[in-house]
Amino acid sequence: MRRVQTITAYGAHAEGEAGRVITGGIPAIPGVTLLEKMLYLNQHDDSLRRLTLFEPRGGAHLSVNLLLPPVNPKADAGFIVMQSDEVHPMSGSNAMCVSTVLLETGILSMQYPLTHLTLDTPAGLVPVQAHCADGKVSRVSLQMPASYVQNLDFVLPVPSHGDVRVDVAFGGSFFVLVDARQLGLEVGAKNARALVAAANNIRMAADKLINVQHPLLPSINSIDYVMFTDKGGDGKLLNATVYYPGRLDRSPCGTGSAARLAVMHAKGEIEPGESTAFYSVIGGCFEARILSTCRLGEFAAINPEISGRSWIYASEQLTVDPDDPFPLGYVLSDTWGPGLEV
Repeated sequence: MRRVQTITAYGAHAEGEAGRVITGGIPAIPGVTLLEKMLYLNQHDDSLRRLTLFEPRGGAHLSVNLLLPPVNPKADAGFIVMQSDEVHPMSGSNAMCVSTVLLETGILSMQYPLTHLTLDTPAGLVPVQAHCADGKVSRVSLQMPASYVQNLDFVLPVPSHGDVRVDVAFGGSFFVLVDARQLGLEVGAKNARALVAAANNIRMAADKLINVQHPLLPSINSIDYVMFTDKGGDGKLLNATVYYPGRLDRSPCGTGSAARLAVMHAKGEIEPGESTAFYSVIGGCFEARILSTCRLGEFAAINPEISGRSWIYASEQLTVDPDDPFPLGYVLSDTWGPGLEV
């Protein structure tokens, strides 16, 4: 029988945001902690990310989660999220996908009506409460990493837009949050391309002028995303996170929602115990609330909870034939954005 590399996975999405979950067929990843494993993938060997995310086995719309044994003894499972640019510390929508796959496929035992589990991530432990009935996970609630504001109302000069007032916050990753109305834009599906173009300009300016550094995790020190915020005519709070190489998160973005909660709390717009909801450009909804306040080093912080729904849509086997001329995949600028051709 011909030998081919085979990776087993499930396709899942959380409120429309696709997050493939790899359950088998990957090599051991060096590192003592999940954070060290993330850094190894980013700094030494990105072949697994490229193989599973680049065409023909992946696409620009996709995230891929590596399901790993937990390193922290308090956790039930570990995961690392890979995206089009690199591996990131945490993702709320992907944690929902991972939790749903773990329980609905029987990797972890489902309890009724609530299953409690803990995920090990590079950003720390994430307690999960999954609402379960009839073999299905109906909702996943995540206690996100402690979130805080680093810069509030920072005036950022952006060559294409002039001075733009932004907030910089951590919600599992670092975000630059921008009220879209400043740019004459509304958060909505019809403006997806314009939002992406504006975000790329803002990101380039922010990378030059804003330094970020997690107070407890020194290697988490880069801005990962720009997220536009808005308020619809019906009063709904709208989120649009822009991912490399240039697309909108189809969900309201879990880590972005946590970062936005931290900003709202810093501005006196929401208090511990209060709940709100965030919506994406396709109508997906994450419920959000502040469980309590805390401190992260010198920063006042919050403990946020984000909840949403996730569905499994595929059972997959990815293969790499030894004669395949594209074992690590490829990207082209027609889909992946200007300047990309690998």
